[in-house]
Amino acid sequence: MNTIGWKKMALGLAVSGSLFLAACSDSEDTSTSGSGEDSGDSSSATLEVGIEEGYIDFVNEIVPKFEEEYDVTVTVTERDLFDTLEALPLDGPAGLAPDVMIAPYDRIGNLGQQGHLAEVTLPDDGRYDEVDQQQVTINEKVYGSPFVIESLIMYYNKDLIDKAPATFEEIEKLTEDERFAFESESGKSTAFLANWLDFYNSYGLLSGYGGYVFGDEGTDTSDIGLNTAESIEAIEYATHWLKDIWPQGMLDATTSGNFIDEQFTNGKAAAIIGGPWSANNYTEAGVNYGVSTIPTLPNGENYQPFAGGKGWIISNYAENKEAAQNWLDFVTNDENQQLLVEMNAEVPANQNTREVVAQGDDELTIAVINQYNSAVPMPNIPEMAEVWTGAQTLMFDSASGNKTPEQSANDAVEVISGNIEQKYQ
Repeated sequence: MNTIGWKKMALGLAVSGSLFLAACSDSEDTSTSGSGEDSGDSSSATLEVGIEEGYIDFVNEIVPKFEEEYDVTVTVTERDLFDTLEALPLDGPAGLAPDVMIAPYDRIGNLGQQGHLAEVTLPDDGRYDEVDQQQVTINEKVYGSPFVIESLIMYYNKDLIDKAPATFEEIEKLTEDERFAFESESGKSTAFLANWLDFYNSYGLLSGYGGYVFGDEGTDTSDIGLNTAESIEAIEYATHWLKDIWPQGMLDATTSGNFIDEQFTNGKAAAIIGGPWSANNYTEAGVNYGVSTIPTLPNGENYQPFAGGKGWIISNYAENKEAAQNWLDFVTNDENQQLLVEMNAEVPANQNTREVVAQGDDELTIAVINQYNSAVPMPNIPEMAEVWTGAQTLMFDSASGNKTPEQSANDAVEVISGNIEQKYQ
């Protein structure tokens, strides 16, 4: 599933799934169990691991060693990530929720602030840097262990261009190539495509120009930076592409993502911005693609997308938080993060493992790691939900001509600030 989707579902929109650990669950899902007795202390504990299908093999591979090392019986069941998170407030007190589960970074702060998550201690062994810690921290309290990272990247068709464009100036020159002229619309080009109508996709442009969501590292909701002079400049640049260069199909918010995929898989687009979750689809479509970081913006700055990913969390209703903490430390250690890379091809949050895989030859992994270095952690406070709503038509209003870039930005901020004032203050 599209990870743009899960990020939005993390705030009420749509998403992918993940893994879980649970204690004393009454789940009816098929499970596998290790040996050992169930009791309240970590030396003889039972943890239930609820995971999506894609993680079952990985977790089953590491469970035996965990059971032996910590004298804990682990039961593995299949659970949907967001169904479990949404049910936590009721299932937790009823003894039905997992002890340990996974959540997108932008859900962790909200769940922790609401009292549903236990505080977590992160190992002091260099596996996390400040950005990693920021992803799972709210009000100076840590509520999760970073597990995987994600970021938007650039895909390019190696059969159409020799190498990835390094700057947007190079990309703009590509639009002059007649190979990428859109047949049914004179003067329009599909040389480069990006779903900038979608705020998750366009934020890297806004941030790269100097815009931001909330001030003070995403925590000051009284300071919304989506209508600054810098943000407006970014909106003007996106509007230029949407009005003057791209076909009309790029102005349809419901189908523009599919339009981009279609143009890329059919060899009509030389380069696109997308997520690592799309790689398998392009491989299956037979595209001879390469992957790189997103080119430098016209102002000379890096594209700065949201830094996404998922972390392990502990239910505050868990009976054995010590055993749960042990699992968090174990599943995110260097050895198991390396195994995750080998079995699931995901990019580890663990800095030590990330450094190792960055020296490898997997273009996708390297591109995600390099792009993540310029990415911005998504605000993980509840008010972020209002940003998705308020910024939903930010680019469309300007690109369609309904409003000027400045009016579009001001109106979006007015909606966001008004909703925050009404709902959270």
